[in-house]
Amino acid sequence: MRTIDRPVRWLAAALFLAYTTVSVSKHLRIRTTGYDLGIFEQGIRGYAGGGAPLSPLKGPGVHLLGDHFHPLLAVLAPLYRLFPGPGTLLLAQAALFAVSAVPVTRLAIRRFGTRGGLAVGAAYGLSWGVQQAVAFDFHEICLAVPLLAFALECLVEGRWRAAVAWAAPLVLVKEDLPLTVAAIGGYLILRGQRRRGLATLGGGVVAWLLIVGVIVPAFNHDAAYAYTSGGALLTEVPRKLLTVAMILAPTALLAARSPILLIALPTLAWRFWAANPNYWGTGFHYSAVLMPIAFVAMLDAPPVLSGRFRRIVPAFCLAFALLSTATLPFRALTDPATWQARSDPAAAGVRRILERIPDGAVVAASNRLAPQLTARCEVYLFPGYPGDALRPEWVVLFERPEYVSYTRAQYRTVLAGLPGLGYRQIDSGHGVLLFTLTRPSRSG
Repeated sequence: MRTIDRPVRWLAAALFLAYTTVSVSKHLRIRTTGYDLGIFEQGIRGYAGGGAPLSPLKGPGVHLLGDHFHPLLAVLAPLYRLFPGPGTLLLAQAALFAVSAVPVTRLAIRRFGTRGGLAVGAAYGLSWGVQQAVAFDFHEICLAVPLLAFALECLVEGRWRAAVAWAAPLVLVKEDLPLTVAAIGGYLILRGQRRRGLATLGGGVVAWLLIVGVIVPAFNHDAAYAYTSGGALLTEVPRKLLTVAMILAPTALLAARSPILLIALPTLAWRFWAANPNYWGTGFHYSAVLMPIAFVAMLDAPPVLSGRFRRIVPAFCLAFALLSTATLPFRALTDPATWQARSDPAAAGVRRILERIPDGAVVAASNRLAPQLTARCEVYLFPGYPGDALRPEWVVLFERPEYVSYTRAQYRTVLAGLPGLGYRQIDSGHGVLLFTLTRPSRSG
């Protein structure tokens, strides 16, 4: 087993603390969301209880494996069973992202020495793709990033069998990642590992076809995979080119000199082909899996500098990461409110209102309130609910519209119609309204 030098451990620990501070303080300040922290907590809560990963936030009886294929999330169930709550997911994600810095930093130390290698490792840990993922709730890709980072380290070192072993579980993380495994097989073929490469490539493609064509539809209410719409490859090309440039920029463009960068192509292909504009840019969590690919590609690239000029690359990488942070989520670390999140008076006031909802209750909650309740209640998303088909006992929402897949007008319409559905407002404060169901609706 590879040893981890003390400086690398300290760097990973520092990144873990930074990730934890940003994500947990955001949750304490009521800034996490049902889409997606609440959804994933409901799924992992299902696993922890020995059942299926159902998510009422997605709809009554919705099985998460019929939405996206991420059964590896079940490995977090024992931890959640011991420490139930959204904080457990955020801490686990912080730890997984921090661990992914270990193989990247080890490779960087081999290339640039201890000081330069730690600078590159810190630049990776603070890279914009990782920051965006840490700050946007919890997602299954936190399992993929360390697996991919260790697999890439093995590829650079020529440890082919170990690389495949690290990459193989990616097929259980999300349905697009079998194609990344196939790309790793293609890289092995380029490196002369024809038999192992063909097996890995073929296995990845077959796994993808089975998951998208058979397994996900088997769990889906409509017996289909819901994310097949595409054909947008030539839509908003400048935005997509900017995303590619941003992937290369943290490495001073040196990543483009290594064939390892080809492993990023499946992720870029499905994102740019998809019809959803959220996939095309640099927001959310979608680029986190590309960060280890870009940095390891840089470390694998043929040297272009020698002597004292070798210091330029680590210095550039770290400077780019630090300067980028001024416009990224980790700028919150310089905000005193981040460190005082537990005593935030507005958040404390909201929690006092939520405490009126009993454990085990059925609740319709707006997006930012949902993950405050998913550990102890059955939570549906407002304004999708309540309605004639389902009327939870409680409704709690921010008076100011929060719209995920709903418009502001729909939000306001459902809010105005709550009395007609039999709801009475019993509390309010800090922009939050709490309703309870007191009688059947006139139409019911």
